[in-house]
Amino acid sequence: MSQTLTPSSLNGSQATSNPSAPASGFGDFMQETAALTRRLFIQLQRRPSTLIAGIVQPVMWLLLFGALFQNAPKGLFGDSTNYGQFLAAGVIVFTAFGGALNAGLPVMFDREFGFLNRLLVAPLASRFSIVLASALFIATLSLVQTSVIIAMSAVLGAGLPNPLGLALVTLIVLTLVLGVTALSLGLAFALPGHIELIAVIFVTNLPLLFASTALAPLSFMPTWLQVIASLNPLTYAIEPIRYVYTHQYWLFSSTVMQTPFGAVSIGLALLILVGFSAIALLSIRPLLRRSFA
Repeated sequence: MSQTLTPSSLNGSQATSNPSAPASGFGDFMQETAALTRRLFIQLQRRPSTLIAGIVQPVMWLLLFGALFQNAPKGLFGDSTNYGQFLAAGVIVFTAFGGALNAGLPVMFDREFGFLNRLLVAPLASRFSIVLASALFIATLSLVQTSVIIAMSAVLGAGLPNPLGLALVTLIVLTLVLGVTALSLGLAFALPGHIELIAVIFVTNLPLLFASTALAPLSFMPTWLQVIASLNPLTYAIEPIRYVYTHQYWLFSSTVMQTPFGAVSIGLALLILVGFSAIALLSIRPLLRRSFA
């Protein structure tokens, strides 16, 4: 008889194994994903400080950096009317990126405590349910954080994108979260322990921030840094969001930035983000086949 994961078995950290009767079908996959996602939200309910810190930090960024550059001449940051409007897009993207980059930590701790191994020997319909559950969890947190950032930036004078602009912001955040979450989970499967994973997160976070257009426009950068920023996926998430903040009307063909490689439109930036996420998902497939003794 086929045996599948249920929410009750996962919440009790009990995973049964019957490799001779693997689960199959889309229904089983969705059941696994729902159970794993619910488990992550139960952990958040027990430790709400994670969400609180994730909201307080970007608000502090907006307040402190916005105050630091509040006297900057108009036009210094492109079409933005003030630095808070310019900064909002960078804070939204970097907050989502930071949360997704940390997505591998719960999986790594599950691995070190033995729960992940019990999960992997269970008759899963697909191990991608682990990836999707983490992506859904991080995406939910990111959208909550994004809502707070948008509301706070509006209070600080940055204004609000129109409804279509808000939909584009949501799409960009979700696409970025999916790709970065996949990479983080890949690291959780590949690296020997949580110390190494934390080290990678620490080394990766700030360089990717400063090598993007989160804090300054591309035109401010030296040529070598412009090239690096133009290869950074975060830049292709930041610039479309920034554009819809400063333009009431936009099209997918609207040019959002000029890189050393040519002009980039909203549509091209989205394609690059989708390609990045697809490559990230494909690259972790061999790692998901691993098991841990």
